[in-house]
Amino acid sequence: MAVTTRLTWNEEKRLQKLLGNVSLRLLYKSSVHQSDIFYLLERCIHQGPTVTIIYFSEVLWVVFMLEHYPEKSDKLTRPNPSLQFSFPKYRESEITAVLETEMKIVSKQLEFYFFGKKKFSVDLGKAILSTYTSKDNDSEQNSCCKTKFLECEVFRAEGIKDDTNYISKITRAMKYRNPLVAELRAYKPCVHIISEIRILLLGPTGSGKSSFINSVKSIFRGQRTRHAPVGADTTSITEQYRIYPIKYGKYGTCLQFSLCDSMGIHEKEGVGLCMEDIPYILKGCVPDRYQLNPKRPITPNHPTFITSPSLKDRIHCVAYVLDINSIQDLSSKMVAKLKEIQKEVLKCGIACVLLFTNMDNCSTLPQDNFLNMAKAMTSQSQIMDVSKMLSVPIYNTFMVENYTSEWELDPLKDTQILFVLRQMLRIVDDFLEDLPLEETGNLAPFCSSHKAWCF
Repeated sequence: MAVTTRLTWNEEKRLQKLLGNVSLRLLYKSSVHQSDIFYLLERCIHQGPTVTIIYFSEVLWVVFMLEHYPEKSDKLTRPNPSLQFSFPKYRESEITAVLETEMKIVSKQLEFYFFGKKKFSVDLGKAILSTYTSKDNDSEQNSCCKTKFLECEVFRAEGIKDDTNYISKITRAMKYRNPLVAELRAYKPCVHIISEIRILLLGPTGSGKSSFINSVKSIFRGQRTRHAPVGADTTSITEQYRIYPIKYGKYGTCLQFSLCDSMGIHEKEGVGLCMEDIPYILKGCVPDRYQLNPKRPITPNHPTFITSPSLKDRIHCVAYVLDINSIQDLSSKMVAKLKEIQKEVLKCGIACVLLFTNMDNCSTLPQDNFLNMAKAMTSQSQIMDVSKMLSVPIYNTFMVENYTSEWELDPLKDTQILFVLRQMLRIVDDFLEDLPLEETGNLAPFCSSHKAWCF
């Protein structure tokens, strides 16, 4: 009788994709084979990369090891590159640790050591997973939490391409990802009267503005979200001006920055974002969820018009979002519109960056020196031209690969997006620190009779 896995079809596909589209071959199942660690080792040693899954009612505990299981020994094995993560049944999974795993057998239990400290142990006979935590990094006193599990299975992972390179990429990404998340969670604007930084995304229709917002929200939510509507063609689907707060976790508090979305810019008049709306958006006069009209801009007489916006209501950074594969197709009319917008941005004293989307394998590119990227010299030249055209410094130019159709988060992609977001906030802080003291209070009210701002 064939032994079958407890994994559902969807769980297996999600796991395979997370590990690089590998094939999984079942080697050991505790409810069928002997619930004995020595029997497990007999079936799993010298099998190459393995995936160990501990089943609970609502979550799977998974360890992926690049090298095979150890020999039967009570001594620590040499470090084994591995990934450890939780795999919730009803939402997307996330790699929680990239580790050098050491193992040994003690009292018929398989113990996992990470960085020389015992973190987990598996007792197959009693079906218990024990997790160990210490109060601080230097403490040797571990507290133990024992949890009954339903099943233990071990698979051989087949079809991993360039094993060492795959692990090294994940390791390098996770080394930066978690600290970046922590840094952005703790971020506070350098000017105390600003409760949150507002970053406005502007660009042609279909350039990836809403996808970038969804990507950022997904990373901090811990699962793929699609709050900002995304179109499938060159027709703008965004019809409202939106201010999207960023939350950590599903029910967490809002972080101290928001991403603002609007209609895409179109080369034709009367289509896309109305150019006369942009100064009002920059100065904080347009409320969240305002219904944009390509042919009728907002006016000071509109009932929701914010007549006396403060510094915290304004846009603090403008990100020009452009599809890197389409920059050579920018028409002269589109270029003229972008230049006109940039004049207004500079006039308002707002930080600005260039954000190129749809980069292939963008996670492999060094953001701090994009000229080293493996792209044709023509693309590099075009990026330089756009930077010069919009008067955006080259060190304020970034590339991202947004989430689009993916269902799982990718630590490589996460790290690259988080890096860009952190750099944006640092650029904003530089601008805010340079503001004159009188600019940190309320702006003067709008003078409707002169259709201009009174300073």
